[in-house]
Amino acid sequence: MRAGLFWLNDRQWARIEPHLPRGLTGPDRDDDRRIVSGIIHMLQSGARWRDCPREYGPYTTIYNRF
Repeated sequence: MRAGLFWLNDRQWARIEPHLPRGLTGPDRDDDRRIVSGIIHMLQSGARWRDCPREYGPYTTIYNRF
């Protein structure tokens, strides 16, 4: 992992995960924890969505989930 990136710890994730949708039809979802961490990182940094670090996945996915 690259320094300076935000990642949800286990305790934070345990509080968020029950609120995410389950049993949706369609393609498999990307790793929700990685995507939510990317959203939080982008909101904290104030950067453009296009500048999202690739460790979080495609910036379009991060933005669309936001």
